[in-house]
Amino acid sequence: MTETMVGIGGAAESTDMVLNIGPQHPSTHGVLRLRLVLDGERISHAEPVIGYMHRGAEKLFEARDYRQIIVLANRHDWLSAFSNELGVVMAVERMLGMEVPERAVWTRTLLAELNRVLNHLMFLGSYPLELGGITPMFHAFREREELQNAMEEISGGRMHYMFNRVGGLKEDLPAGWLGRARDAVAAVRSRMDVFDRLVLGNEIFRGRTRGVGVLTPEAVHSYGVSGPIGRASGVDFDLRRDEPYLAYGELRDTLEVVTRSEGDCLARFECLLEQTHNSLDLADACLDRMAELPPGPINQRLPKVLKAPEGATYAWTENPLGINGYYLVSKGEKTPYRLKLRSASFNNIQALTELLPGTLVADMVAILGSLFFVVGDIDK
Repeated sequence: MTETMVGIGGAAESTDMVLNIGPQHPSTHGVLRLRLVLDGERISHAEPVIGYMHRGAEKLFEARDYRQIIVLANRHDWLSAFSNELGVVMAVERMLGMEVPERAVWTRTLLAELNRVLNHLMFLGSYPLELGGITPMFHAFREREELQNAMEEISGGRMHYMFNRVGGLKEDLPAGWLGRARDAVAAVRSRMDVFDRLVLGNEIFRGRTRGVGVLTPEAVHSYGVSGPIGRASGVDFDLRRDEPYLAYGELRDTLEVVTRSEGDCLARFECLLEQTHNSLDLADACLDRMAELPPGPINQRLPKVLKAPEGATYAWTENPLGINGYYLVSKGEKTPYRLKLRSASFNNIQALTELLPGTLVADMVAILGSLFFVVGDIDK
């Protein structure tokens, strides 16, 4: 009798595999690392590892005066620079009890919505790219160029606008800019159906995203998820409607809070796309209102040395990626004593620990990309 031992390799082992995605992986929108524990091809545990891009912005706020901190604030989410600036100046203005001129309020609202469209267009192009579709990226960048030109003309910057100031805006609008901005909005709107047909109408895209990465409303509340990701899970919350700031209280008839109930990758993309359409409508409504405004100042005259009174305040805004909050503490000096930033991506990315376990490795990129995050907004 002869016995033969046949080796079947590691496939018979029941040990888990630990897989590191990043911190240099091309699917991560920056330097993020995912530590995954795999059981075969299925993820059993996921841990986002952050901090590789941390620049200590909150500590740097304490060493800059109230004019200088704006340059730090607009960089953590580099796709939403104008909206980031807005939260800081609103917090300082609230501390000072300062009223902003009406023309500045409406201009800020317009630029915030144009910035929202620019942010969303990037993800409307990059998300299909991560799933293998390169064409939508070219369309997204063409539309971004239309609006970037308008933003660059008014501010001088293409990404970091530095156009907000405590008390209003840096300077008045260039002659004829409102008409050129209206033309840019109309041009972008006329071609937005490309994403409806090319992406949402693609059966491969729908197959990769429908029913994948379902985030429950309970998880949204538990992790503090906000923005299009939270609303895609049926959590109907938007600061522009629920706690109006700037001119949003007068735009209730135009503002539409887009929600879905499915909570999957497809629902998140649909929310982002519909919100882009609505932001273009809001931009048109702002342009209509600004055309009716009488001439007037666009900022307040400030003292040479600006000091906020002693105390604390919290200002939050509905940024393109979700809720951004600024907790400002002042000791009466020209620099903040403390300025704590609550960024949307930081909270949203935590939901990966809930989303990834139980899913296939092949679906990991689809889920990761559908959270529409910016790594600088996580690491600050």
